[in-house]
Amino acid sequence: MNKSIAIIGGGNLGQAIASGLLSEGFDASNLTITRHKTHLLKDYESKGVDVISDNVSAVKKSEIIIIAVKPYKMESVLKEISDTITDKQILVSVVSDFSIEKIKKALKNEPIIFRAMPNTASSVNESMTCLASQNASDENTKDVSLIFNALGITIPIDEQLMDGATVLGACGIAYVLRFIRGMIQGGIEIGFDAKTATQIATQTVKGASELLILQGNHPEAEIDKVTTPKGCTIAGLNEMEHQGFSSALIKGIKTSYENISN
Repeated sequence: MNKSIAIIGGGNLGQAIASGLLSEGFDASNLTITRHKTHLLKDYESKGVDVISDNVSAVKKSEIIIIAVKPYKMESVLKEISDTITDKQILVSVVSDFSIEKIKKALKNEPIIFRAMPNTASSVNESMTCLASQNASDENTKDVSLIFNALGITIPIDEQLMDGATVLGACGIAYVLRFIRGMIQGGIEIGFDAKTATQIATQTVKGASELLILQGNHPEAEIDKVTTPKGCTIAGLNEMEHQGFSSALIKGIKTSYENISN
């Protein structure tokens, strides 16, 4: 891709997007990142990225604008760039719980608008990004998908599912990490030191994911391969279920969704 891109908000997510693009060979001279404290982006500046604090200037020089600010800053940023952005540009919001309709109402012109929901695994190019738009062409969607494919995998969804995507894909990172933490703690209790338990648990979770991704099987099909009659695996699984393992996870996901939807 040779389009010029501005990332409004050079925080953790904004930097992860920039790093993903640069790692895929994106021309640094076509990339602008804004942040009030520009000195925190010196590493990007040294790579040839234009690092500035002026959001309006960044919008003027870019074809695709990615807004990656905190939700409470979204309205003020949209108001700031409202007179500048045009209907020829693409605006991508990675801000949770801020609909396309709300974005439209905050702008004087109507650019091509996308909402994208990556997760923090974007920092290691393993994000699951969900993408939604109301007025984008196939070419527009291809361009935006290319950006987020640099961070991992991108799938299109209906905007009405974006809250669900936030919970399952973005909050989901925390759920999985808490599960891994539990595995590590259990590993320590049965005799491993913390470092070894961490190595075993993290690689095991990675391997389990790859089994599903590469072979396309249902999780239960892979579970059946490890559970033998009267074996230790089924005994452990059944005890977890008696303690409400799956139920607690499902309830947690639903609670997060209810929280973000209210």
